[in-house]
Amino acid sequence: MQTVFIHTNAKQMLGAIVARHSLRRQSADPSAFDVRIIAAEDDPMFREYEGKRFLRFGMWRAWRNDDLQSFTPLRFAPPKLMGYAGRAIVTDPDVFAIGDIGELFARDMQGCAICARPHVDQQGEVRRIATSVMLLDCAKLRHWDMHAQFEAMFAGELDYGDWIELKREADGAIGELEPWWNDFDHLASETRLLHNTKRRTQPWKTGLPIDFTNRSPWYMRILGISGYHKKGAYRPHPDPRQEQLFFAFLKECMDAGEVDRDMIAAEIAQDHIRHDALELTARAPQVDAVLGEVRAAA
Repeated sequence: MQTVFIHTNAKQMLGAIVARHSLRRQSADPSAFDVRIIAAEDDPMFREYEGKRFLRFGMWRAWRNDDLQSFTPLRFAPPKLMGYAGRAIVTDPDVFAIGDIGELFARDMQGCAICARPHVDQQGEVRRIATSVMLLDCAKLRHWDMHAQFEAMFAGELDYGDWIELKREADGAIGELEPWWNDFDHLASETRLLHNTKRRTQPWKTGLPIDFTNRSPWYMRILGISGYHKKGAYRPHPDPRQEQLFFAFLKECMDAGEVDRDMIAAEIAQDHIRHDALELTARAPQVDAVLGEVRAAA
């Protein structure tokens, strides 16, 4: 069985559930793959390292499980979970299917172990690899052991930046995904996986207090300050269609019994989702109506 792994923590669990629903809904054959949600809270390793210092982009900082993105080391768990066999796709919990994920599973990886979208600068040079969506040939990733690699950060043997950006992978191991397989806050007719990657404008968090840590700018790093908490509140997403789409998917999740009002109310009480979520869900348009507008605008 091919498997999509959505990695998350409690703060983004509702997004992960909506993402799972979207993957199955948009697939021509949802029986051809499994979808597993893996959460940081389910692995005791994360709790054991709370407050301990690890190496990140050349600086030491404390590990905090309450950070919005404390789940990112789980990106490296799927090959071992798959027994180092078969193909897996790993995605962030804020990635929603517009196209058919089966097309990505069927992709010719041309001998690569990993396929992911590169970040490129204005000169077209690759700055880093976006590991928020990856297609993995698990048999070729036997060196991926998430627990051992996580521990190596705290021993100063592995920098989080090198790990998360795949800088230690062998030459030729990484193939390129087109932008539409990890479309950063861009919803268009060619989009296959929509990624609401700009944390401050995630559509389900508008108005909530900021709860994530950013990488320090250069002048703070000179002073030895690694990581800083953003202040203020989450802002509305600049594309109203992306907000509509999330709540349209959420409405379908409620209709299918994947989410109920009590769960949404509990998420609201914990500030995991915006306080008007139930109202927005109740009046959300149909998913196909939103996607129809996107196609019509092309």
